[in-house]
Amino acid sequence: QVRLVESGGGLVQAGGSLRLSCVASGRTLSNNAMGWFRQAPGKEREFVASVDWKGGNKRYADSVKGRFTISRDYAGNTVVLQMNRLEPEDTAIYYCAGGRSSQGVARSTVASWGQGTQVTVSS
Repeated sequence: QVRLVESGGGLVQAGGSLRLSCVASGRTLSNNAMGWFRQAPGKEREFVASVDWKGGNKRYADSVKGRFTISRDYAGNTVVLQMNRLEPEDTAIYYCAGGRSSQGVARSTVASWGQGTQVTVSS
C-alpha cells in the first residue's frame, strides 16, 4: 500500500509562485508515473501534469503550460510541482497521484491519491 503526502499549498497573490511537493511512502513508486490533479469548488477533478517513471516525459494541461513545471527526484518517490505566474483560476485543492503504468497518469489510470493540499490565489 502506498501513501502519498502533499505539502506546500497556501495563499498567494496573483502573479506569485508556489511549490508543491509529494512524497510517496510504504511502497516505492520509482517504476510508476506520477502526477498532479486539482479540483475547484463545484467542478470535476482535472488533470494538471504528469511525469513518467524516468522523469523525462512530461505532460501538462493546456491551462498551465508555460507556467507550471513538474519534476521528480532521482529515487523517484518525490514529485514536485513548481507553479509560477499563478492566476485566481488556479485556486483549487491539488492532489498528488500515482499511476498504474510507468508512462503517464490520467484520471482513469490513477492507482493512489494523496489527501490534497489547498492552493488559493487572490486577485
